[in-house]
Amino acid sequence: MKIRVYLWYAAAAAAAAAGGLPAKPVQAADAAKTYPDRPIRMIMPNAPGSSIDTMGRIVASKLGEALGQQIVIDNRAGAGGTIGMEIGKNATPDGYTIIGSSTAAMSIAPHIYKNLPYDPLKDFEFITNYAITANMLVVNPALPAKTIKEFIELAKARGKALNMASAGPGSQSHLAGAAFLMAAHIESTHVPYKGGGPSVAAVVAGESQWTLTPAPAVMGLVRNGRLRALGHTLPQRASIYGDIPAIAETVAFQYNAQAGLLAPKGTPRPMMDKLRSVLAQVERTPEFKSLFEAQGAVPDITTSEEFRRLTAEQTAITGRIVRAAGLKVE
Repeated sequence: MKIRVYLWYAAAAAAAAAGGLPAKPVQAADAAKTYPDRPIRMIMPNAPGSSIDTMGRIVASKLGEALGQQIVIDNRAGAGGTIGMEIGKNATPDGYTIIGSSTAAMSIAPHIYKNLPYDPLKDFEFITNYAITANMLVVNPALPAKTIKEFIELAKARGKALNMASAGPGSQSHLAGAAFLMAAHIESTHVPYKGGGPSVAAVVAGESQWTLTPAPAVMGLVRNGRLRALGHTLPQRASIYGDIPAIAETVAFQYNAQAGLLAPKGTPRPMMDKLRSVLAQVERTPEFKSLFEAQGAVPDITTSEEFRRLTAEQTAITGRIVRAAGLKVE
């Protein structure tokens, strides 16, 4: 594989202009020593205030501080994250554009959109995963169920009289909820809303009775008593969620999400390795862990190969759920 050449030594260029030796390009490994020497753009294919956006801003702020350069968030939301991903795919691969990835854009979109403008596994460089987020089954506090077992019993008794809110057809909350219904052998009426915020608000208001949505989006509401959490989708209990049990304790079910960093295809590996290495140091600090814990997210640094494999596995699992749920490709 050829190393991408993208900078020239100013002195060599001057010498060449003066009739001296021809200019020699700076190799990626050399450039990485001073990288970054200007701000980095982080394309966020999600709306400001979303759970993925909030985590991305924490990463951008703390990673930027450690690198000594600002990482500027560029929100490009729309179409399930595909608009921002296409922009990221077409960006210059010089190390100064990175992309915040999400399960929606990487693993769900291929099964929902017929003409996806990018291939999640082929059109990007994988830097690192940085978080695993559970989905949390939350209910309106007026609902009598206080455990997953009680919820399943209630659902069997009421059937489709219970409304399941989601952020829209094919959203993470829709697929997580559909997968749970299949695993628990129960029914519920799917009520899609225009985004995660409205769907969660509907459960708070009692318009819908429950949702299974990314934990970072609801942990604040759980803490202040506006929602009741019955269980999360990690394989076992986690200190980050206190006494909230894993759904897997009652039903054989897991459906978690990833958040990570990508780069345009062809971005020099030494630069990506530096980003990953510095972020790994940042994530070990108590301050960073505390910020992520407040968002209901578990820090999870991986190698680029591990990140790619996790994405491929999540995509395969999601495909099975989409087919089982009978979702139509747009």
